[in-house]
This record gives sequence, C-alpha cells and structure tokens, in this order.
Amino acid sequence: MKCDKVKSEKLDWLSDNPFYTKRLTFYVGRRCRSSSIKDVAKELHLNWKTVKDLEKQYMQEQLRRSGKARPKVIGIDEIAVRKGHKYRIVVSDLEKCRPIWFGGSDRSEASMDEFYQYIGGKSRKNIRLAVMDMWKAFEKSAKKNIPQAAILYDKFHVMRHLSDALDEVRKKEYGRLTGAGRKYIKGQKFILLSNRENLNSDGKASLKKLLEANKRLNTAYLLRESFGQLWSYQTEGWARRFFNNWKSSLRWQRLNSYEKFTELAERHWDGIAAYSKPENKVSLGFVEGLNNKIRVFQRRAYGLRDEEYLKLKVLTCMLKEI
Repeated sequence: MKCDKVKSEKLDWLSDNPFYTKRLTFYVGRRCRSSSIKDVAKELHLNWKTVKDLEKQYMQEQLRRSGKARPKVIGIDEIAVRKGHKYRIVVSDLEKCRPIWFGGSDRSEASMDEFYQYIGGKSRKNIRLAVMDMWKAFEKSAKKNIPQAAILYDKFHVMRHLSDALDEVRKKEYGRLTGAGRKYIKGQKFILLSNRENLNSDGKASLKKLLEANKRLNTAYLLRESFGQLWSYQTEGWARRFFNNWKSSLRWQRLNSYEKFTELAERHWDGIAAYSKPENKVSLGFVEGLNNKIRVFQRRAYGLRDEEYLKLKVLTCMLKEI
C-alpha cells in the first residue's frame, strides 16, 4: 500500500515551533512577564518576532491550564487600545482576581452582550453581582442578560466623578482670581487631585499651602476626602444618612459642580449603596489595579498593534507562572 503523505513525529518536549523546546518557550514566557520583547530578544540573541511567537505559545498554555471561567462576581471596565476612542471591554472574576474576557469592538451594549454569549446561559445564571462604572450600555446589558444579579458601581469610578467636580472648582477659582491669588493654583492640578497619602513631603507642603490660600478649594477638597467614608457603612440606612448629611453640607457653598455630582449619585444610588450589603463586600480595587497593570505592558510594547497579543497579555497577567 502506497502513502504519498509526509509524516512527522510529535515530540512532547518540542514547542509548536519545532526549532525550540517547550523548556525554552516557558523560559521566554516567564521573562516577558517583566521585560519587553526587545530586551528578551537581545538577551537570548533571538529575533523579536520569534520571542513574541514563543511568548504567545506560553500564554496560550497558561489559559489552557486555567480552565473555563465560571464567575459569580464580575467586574466590568473598558480600556483604550489606541487613540481615537478605540475601546475594548475587559471582564474580570473578582473572587478569583483574574480577567476572564477581552473583546468587543467598542464599549456599546452590543459589545457587552458578546461576553454573556461567550460564557453561555448556564454560567450567566450563576452571576450574582456585577461591578461596573456608571456607563449605561454596561448596565442595560447586565439587566437584560443577568437580571438576577445585583449591580454595584465601582467606588473608584464614583470618586473619579467627584474628582472631576473638584477640578472644575479649581478651574473656576483660577479664572476668578487675578495676580498673586493665581500663583497658588497654577500647576497644582496633580497635587490637588491625588490622594494625600500618595504625595511626597514636597507635594504635601504644596497642598497645604494651596488649601490655606484658597478657602473654597479647601472646602471642596475636604468634602471630596470625606465622601470616601460612604463605603465603610454596613447598612444602607446608615449610608443614606451619611449621604444626606454630606449633601446638606453643600448648602451655601456655591459649588455647582458638586451639586451636579449629588444629582448623579442620587440617580445611581441603588448601585452605590449596594456595597453596604455584607454579601457585596468584594475587592473594588482589583479593577483599577488591573487597569494600571494593562497600561504598564501597553507602554512596554512600544506601540505594538497586534490585538491578539494584547488580549493574551490581559487574560494572563494575573495567572501563575508555569
């Protein structure tokens, strides 16, 4: 019997690229978790395309070993993949602290629906809590696909809206003042909007000088700092009482941007107050930390536009090394 096909023997210790072993593939993958492709290629005297290909094989094996995601608590956020408002959605399992889906063509409701189709009807029914920002498309998709799940608005996104309100006060004060009064405000945006504990000694001194020089900014700053206490309450009743007292303290302050923020918080109160329930005490800092991690390896990639590679980097960045 004649066979015209060319056959090759499959060896377990070879990678998908037969010129390299799995041992080298895994070494390259581990090195690329903390270094750029260019640096690893230089270290190993390999072409950067070869290093990238080996790293992708490593990440695909990580995902294979991690198994199918069956989340009960999800975190939803978007990341910018390039300039011009080009977004992709990232969904994380907040109990296991790992991203489980990267996709969509934008941050629309239709793109969000793709995630729920991906995990399937049985897994959708297991989701009891969805943490997100106040983007309507995410909320509408969640109510349609996982009606049994509670919606919780991420603290960091809520506080970002309040920081924007504080920045609006800063801009108005800078426009209102003239001469010497302006010098304390000019160039102080970063210091004013940063968490005080993250500032060095010079930054704290500059912040103190700024707040002493401008009474309205001082009031706005203290109001923003105190609002974070809302997430410490164990019942919705106490959280509501705190919010009402905080809102009352705005009276006569002439802080229009803060008034707009309270209207925003009122419209989304159920999703903000959901954190006061014991079963909803999840790690709200994970999504923000993941975003920071993604930005780091986006910068390290030096403008690489391979979206499949970016997807693998996002989905494996919290998985254990192999």
